[in-house]
Parts: sequence; C-alpha cells; structure tokens
Amino acid sequence: MKKYNFNAGPSILPHETVVNTMKAMEDFAGTGIGLMEISHRTKDFQAVVDEAVALFKELLNIPEGYSVLFLGGGASLQFCMVPFNLLEKKAAYLNTGTWANKAQKEARLFGEVVEVASSKDANYTFIPKDYVIPTDADYFHITTNNTIFGTEIHTDLDSPVTLVADMSSDIFSRPVDVSKYGLIYGGAQKNLAPAGVTFVIVKDEILGKVSRQIPTMLDYRTHIKDGSMFNTPPVLPIYAALQTLKWLKNLGGLEAMYRINREKADLLYSEIDRNKLFKGTAAKEDRSLMNICFVMNDEYKELEADFLQFAVSRGMVGIKGHRSVGGFRASTYNALPKEAVQALVDTMQEFEKQH
Repeated sequence: MKKYNFNAGPSILPHETVVNTMKAMEDFAGTGIGLMEISHRTKDFQAVVDEAVALFKELLNIPEGYSVLFLGGGASLQFCMVPFNLLEKKAAYLNTGTWANKAQKEARLFGEVVEVASSKDANYTFIPKDYVIPTDADYFHITTNNTIFGTEIHTDLDSPVTLVADMSSDIFSRPVDVSKYGLIYGGAQKNLAPAGVTFVIVKDEILGKVSRQIPTMLDYRTHIKDGSMFNTPPVLPIYAALQTLKWLKNLGGLEAMYRINREKADLLYSEIDRNKLFKGTAAKEDRSLMNICFVMNDEYKELEADFLQFAVSRGMVGIKGHRSVGGFRASTYNALPKEAVQALVDTMQEFEKQH
C-alpha cells in the first residue's frame, strides 16, 4: 500500500533530496568518504555551503547587505538569540500561536515586551488584524505560519520598526519580499532539510546596536564573520538543504511552488467545506497553505476515531491533529505531491458515503 506523508515535522522531503543525500552518505563528491565522516573544513564541503547560500539569495531574491547563516539549536534557540542581539529597551510581538507565545516568553528575559495583539482567547483560530506596532520598539516579531492551529500570514507586512519573522514552516512556499524584514529564521525540518540545521537571514546593519555583551556563540556577527563555520555545522542537513534548493530551482522557483501549493490547499479546503462530515478550524481568510486543520462536524463527532483509523488504513500518515486543536491536520509542505492531497480527498469522500 502506498503511504502519503502528512507529518507536521520532521516531514516529507523531495525524493531527489533523499536519494542524493543517501548517495553522498556513502561517497561525498567522489572522495570515497561518506558525508557524515568528512571534515567541514574541506574545500568540497565549503563549496556546498557556498552554493546553498547562493541559492538562498537567488530563490528569495535577497538584497545586498543580508547574510545567510546555517546554525544549530532549532528555531527555539532563535527565540533567545533574536532578543539577545536586537532587544535594547523594548520589543513588540504578535501572538498567533504556541511558538509565537514561546518566542515572546523568551524575549521577556532581555527587556520589555509588548504583545500588540493575540488570538489566544479564540484558540488561535485567526490572525489579528487591527493592531498598532509601537514605533519605539527595537523590533516587531511575527510567526508567519502556525503549524498547530493552521493559520498563516499571507503577505509581507509593512512595519515601522525592524521586522523579525519565524518562517520555520512556510519558508520557500511563496515569494517573499526580504527587503521588508530585518531578520528571518526557521528550523529546516518542514520545507527544507532533515532536523538539525536552522537558517537565519539577517540584515547586517541591524546588528551591534545593543549595549549588553553577547556570548560568542549567540552573536550573529560571529557566524557572519566565520561563514557559519565558527564551530562544526550540521553537515548532513546542510547538504540535504542544498539538494532541496536545487529541486526548487529546477521546479521553476518560488512562483511555481506557490502556484502548486495554492492548488493543493484549494483542493483540500474545498472538500472540507463541501463534505457534511467535516469543518475547518481556522478563519477562512487566514487558512494556512502548509498545515490544514479540520475536525468532524458536531453531529458526527463520535466518528472521529473511526475516520482516523479509516484514513490510516488507506495510507494516510500523520494526519492526527495536535492535541491543542484535536481532529485532523494535513501538512501539505512543498514536497508533498498533489496526488497525496487527492488521495486524502478521495478517502474523505469514501468515508462520507459510508456514513
């Protein structure tokens, strides 16, 4: 039976990424040595990092004056590094979900934090719209896609202060106007690579403005100076990330990827809205293209466990919803083929006929 991987992360990767990385694990760049055994200081691996940085800049059209870094620690470490490097007096945060909430909690260790708006009281089912960003804030932090609750900020916001974004789960899913951001970061394990590497895109001129001393490893300038090689980087995930970036370029870039992602999301959301058994959980205007959350309609609530078992029996993997929302979550990241979404839609329709 064919399996369809809807896991929220670590999640599906392009087939080319998996195959090429497996080959390199045995023989990297014709050296006769496996990828997991090479020195990160070799010229062959430096070429991997250089090409990955170049493709980041090309695919996202990153302007001059920005650095691309590959770090460890996941996005959770960035919750600390961002305020460590940028928060002098006050920071502003938009609270749209679990990870946004955790990010602002960490920032409070470094200075005043203003929560400009929150949808927590509505279980994060929408993105707040009418809020004021304080112009005296050192930066404004957003989480562009909320994996647990299935909401997404679909446009690049205009901010009167430095805009910082956690794009862990929607990076490379659509074109982004990087010039509107001072810093973008994210864990790679959803749309880019296996778990273990974190990407950071930072505007160089925003650094070095805080008065506090920053530990060497937590200072972005350290990693800019040493080209992500201050310490041993996560070699295998960086190599895998390069394979995914090549795949994206060959696909036609982010405009093409965005079109495919909209088609996949439209297909599944249309079925959710049509099927009498199901309903979506997020406000329609804020529905995520990456994490599609839905539950049984109230009158069919007792069928939830039955549908999950039914879906699993037909090859659907990882569609159980997060405990904060319940129901079901289909993560439709870049590498998930439209065929998988159609298979889930067919499963939903078949279950509807039976009930």
